[in-house]
Parts: sequence; structure tokens; C-alpha cells
Amino acid sequence: MKRTSVRVDGITSPLLEAGPREAVEAVVFVHGNPGSIADWTLLAASVGEFARAVAMDMPGFGAADKPEQFDYSVGGYARHLGRLLAECGVERAHLVLHDFGDPWGLAWAAANPRAIASVTLIDTGVLLDYRWHYLARIWQTPWLGELFMATTTRAGMRLLLRHGNPRGLPVGYVNQAFDSFDAATRRAVLRLYRNTRDTDVAMQSIANALRPLDLPAQVIWGAHDPYISVDFAERQREVFPRAEVSILSDSGHWPFIDNADAVASTIVPFLRRQLGSR
Repeated sequence: MKRTSVRVDGITSPLLEAGPREAVEAVVFVHGNPGSIADWTLLAASVGEFARAVAMDMPGFGAADKPEQFDYSVGGYARHLGRLLAECGVERAHLVLHDFGDPWGLAWAAANPRAIASVTLIDTGVLLDYRWHYLARIWQTPWLGELFMATTTRAGMRLLLRHGNPRGLPVGYVNQAFDSFDAATRRAVLRLYRNTRDTDVAMQSIANALRPLDLPAQVIWGAHDPYISVDFAERQREVFPRAEVSILSDSGHWPFIDNADAVASTIVPFLRRQLGSR
């Protein structure tokens, strides 16, 4: 596994790669909020044994650049993802998505149907009729969001990430997430959520574009997710009729961290089948 960086439109992002770097078909891991390539280290290494794996910090998160002028919207991230993949020489992608990585990745896929090979959705998906969780509503509210961000401490984030995660999250993972959650990332989060208040039209558009593709899909969901209800897991078949759905009864919003073995034992065989079929 190799860690380098990639630069697109003047924005530098850390890049994690495993497997054959010359392959134009790759498994592409896209984190959400407040994620980074640290989310994908173990899974990327496993995928690298049989295919190319690529993960990058998206603008505003992790150790990526966090410029004021970036378009912190779903459309902005989707376009940037496409340019990152082009820069990495990825022509066909098996997307593995979590949290906000989902609308970024699926919006790119909807605009590039010939480039998408399969989707893996972890506690996320096409969220039709979704209503925002309490933290999102705070971040979307002027002044209240700024106050919340200004008063977030390491201990506070540790308590926050314990909510809805009965298995708990490793201290090292929480500390790494907080270390990356600097002032620029906090501003990026506020701008992203405020640019994404109304999701119904965008999600319906994505659904309409992806449903006819009948993509191979798998859905993995922590039953205790407090941010996106597990009820949405089965609903992914409304867009991906062949979706394989797995519910982890004692996991929360980050099952690839709190139950890494169970997630890998589901994701890796699915991806092996997709890559092997080609």
C-alpha cells in the first residue's frame, strides 16, 4: 500500500493506493464527514490483494487543502471527484461510499453512467424522503452552527461519536478525527450542510438516473445509526433492485471502524465477484 498525494485544480489531497497502479478499473473509497483516508486503510489493503484500490481526502477534510473558494456543495464535490479519478487514471469505478461520500459519489455516477461499475453503500444511500438529524439542523442554522463548532472539544467529540455506537470507537480513531477537525474543516462542514438543506429534488434526480442502470450493489448498515435510520437500508432496493443488504445489529454509523471484520467479510467477497466477473 502506498501513500502519496494528488493535485487537482490547485487542491492537494493525500492519496492512498493499493494493488496494481496501472489498472484503469479500481475500487474507489469516498469518506464522509468528518472522515479521511484513515477510514479506509484496512479495507483498501484487503482490496489491494486482488484489485486496484484508491482513496483520497476530499477538499476540506483530513489533510487535504481546505480553500475558501472551493464549491462546498454536492455538485462541487461530485465534479472534483471526477477530476481526481481522471488524474489517477481511473476510467471505471466500483464506489465504496460512507456518509456524505454517498451523495458526492452517486451524483458523479449519475453524470457518468458508463464509468460506474458497482456501488457499496455503508450507512448511506439514495435517501428519498430523508429528514436531517439533529446535528445537521444545528450546523445548518446560522450562529448556532458557529457556536457549536467553536465549542467542540476533544472530549466533546469523543462523547459525540459514542452516541449510537454501542460497540464504541477506538480512542486512536477518535483522536485522529479530532486532530483533522480544525477551523478550516469546521467552516467547510457548515458550508456543506448549508448548501444541502433541501435534498428531495437532488436525491430523486440521482434515483431516476441510476435506477435504469440496475447496478450491482451492496448495502451495509449499523442498526443503531442515530443519523440515518436503518429503515433506509432496505429502501435502497428502490434504486438498486439487486442490492445485497446486510444489517449489523450491534453497530452504529461507522461499522467499518467498530466492526471491521464483519464489514470486510461482506465487502471483500462482493468486490471480488464484481472484479472477477470482468
